[in-house]
Amino acid sequence: MSRRQARERALQVLFQVDLGGVDPRKAMQDMDENFGVLPKNADFAEKIVFGTLDNLELIDQIIASISKEWDLKRMASVDRNIMRLALYEILYCRDIPGNVSVNEAVELGKVFGGEDSGRFINGILGKVLEKPEEYRTSPLN
Repeated sequence: MSRRQARERALQVLFQVDLGGVDPRKAMQDMDENFGVLPKNADFAEKIVFGTLDNLELIDQIIASISKEWDLKRMASVDRNIMRLALYEILYCRDIPGNVSVNEAVELGKVFGGEDSGRFINGILGKVLEKPEEYRTSPLN
């Protein structure tokens, strides 16, 4: 599984957790059963799912502070979860350049989101990239 595929899987898990209240471990297990276990980068998918969920309150506060005109709950769930996983990467995965996380998020938005998802996601994440240190708390790696 490429890192992009790992992000797609992570997005699908976060989406299930967000909308359906599904346990994240069960969602990941269901993905493995339905689509097969993809060992390469599976650890990365798990890391970004649980890292995002562990830091969800802070991540959501950041999104809300930047998107003042859009209430977090009114955003498309796909867009919201794409931004969540990208923000986790930007804030805590120092081995991944921020612009890579943003580009990957924009691509996920184009594939899974609506017509304007890519632009919206890019706008929000771009604000974080302007001053990432302001948003970082403590590195996990």
